[in-house]
Amino acid sequence: MKKKSSRLEWKVAEKLSDLPKKDAKLLALATSSLENAYAPYSKFHVGAAILLENGKMLGGSNQENAAYPMCLCAERVALSAAASQYPKMLIKTMAITVKAPNQIVQQPAMPCGSCRQALCEMEFQQKKDIKLVIRGEEGVIYIFKSAKDILPFSFDATFL
Repeated sequence: MKKKSSRLEWKVAEKLSDLPKKDAKLLALATSSLENAYAPYSKFHVGAAILLENGKMLGGSNQENAAYPMCLCAERVALSAAASQYPKMLIKTMAITVKAPNQIVQQPAMPCGSCRQALCEMEFQQKKDIKLVIRGEEGVIYIFKSAKDILPFSFDATFL
């Protein structure tokens, strides 16, 4: 039996002013998208924003439902908005942030498994990485060069 390993790398910005201006602006849109979250059950708001190749930015927020499997995560809402409004336009970057009801989230809250898979599928479809900029409500900001960095053994159409 052989042993294999993988190494994960990402950047950490200590504060918002350490980010490139476009990433800071995108994170600001993700933060303002928190206001549109519908989270009456969990009270946990998630905002996401996408930067398209043409410079347009689109926001999305989580949308809960009493039937929990029908809930929509902010990341997938933003991906769907981009795919429906700009179907041929490449996604360059996604910013994600959160807000919790009983605490200030001081660390980046990573996307759920479904959103990681959806991001990897979009990368596969567009044949280009999507940079991720992820922050809690405040604190450090993680920057990943690709969604595959947070789902290294993703499933894609090459398996079908």
